[in-house]
Amino acid sequence: MFEHILDAEKRLKNYANVTPVMSSRTLNQWIGAEIYFKCENLQRIGAFKFRGAFNSISKLSEAEKERGVITYSSGNHAQAVALVGRMLGVQTTIVMPNNAPETKLAATRDYGATIVEYDPENTSREIVAKNLQTKNGLTMIPPFDHLDVIAGQGTAALEMFDQIGRLDTLLVPCGGGGLLSGSAVAAKNIDSNCRVVGVEPELADDATKSFYTKQLHRVKNPPTIADGTRTPSLGKITFPLVLEYVDEMKTVSEAAIMEAVKFFFYRMKLVVEPSGALGLAAVLSRAATVQGRAGIIISGGNIDSTTMTMILNS
Repeated sequence: MFEHILDAEKRLKNYANVTPVMSSRTLNQWIGAEIYFKCENLQRIGAFKFRGAFNSISKLSEAEKERGVITYSSGNHAQAVALVGRMLGVQTTIVMPNNAPETKLAATRDYGATIVEYDPENTSREIVAKNLQTKNGLTMIPPFDHLDVIAGQGTAALEMFDQIGRLDTLLVPCGGGGLLSGSAVAAKNIDSNCRVVGVEPELADDATKSFYTKQLHRVKNPPTIADGTRTPSLGKITFPLVLEYVDEMKTVSEAAIMEAVKFFFYRMKLVVEPSGALGLAAVLSRAATVQGRAGIIISGGNIDSTTMTMILNS
């Protein structure tokens, strides 16, 4: 798998942003550690998802590109697939929930995708997308459970190690596990002593339960503010990778997530969506203990004004 990540890094060169690594002296003093943030909120489309979308779609055959691709996503993967489709001249169809953040819906439309909305209370996005795939002969580019997508996401951690060197701990947000599993594979192949910690909301703790019981758990439409983590479960590919390469899973409260978003905004002048703030939430709330040099991947910055206003006023 690590070889796939190295190949993806070459494929993404000159297409993906090399996102900056930032730190906060205030936070380091509070925690007593050196903490570094990989700012994937400054990636193209505002999230790490561009990496996996570009790596997977760019590898398709010309015939597959001609037929078009389809995916399902609450927002960031949708935008990524739509943008990559526009860049490579590939028609894209995106299945999105009717309660997806309006900013993510609007951006996906702006990139030229055909959006098919569905009601998550009545059906699943996988069923809707699979039916459309079969009907129209499209190629599925799932949001996380795909080797080329995972390899692309893993380049975020690979790039971070290239930028700052050794890390004692790496904290990574977890939804479906694409970023977490890819980052963990990269981290462990670079430094087997680096402790990899996945973080998810308490209200969407399927991955944590799965990790500690070694049995796949599912959640349905978890009511967390971190919309990027509302996936029902880890995938057939990501679950085994998480079990093999991740050291710990931690959960954080909704209040902790909002405090992390506020810290980024007020202290670091960064716009970070709730899903992207999970690593910092774990550190600030002491759900995760870090010492020495710790890396945190900020997975995205796509937050609508209503949600941000609510958080900042809380």
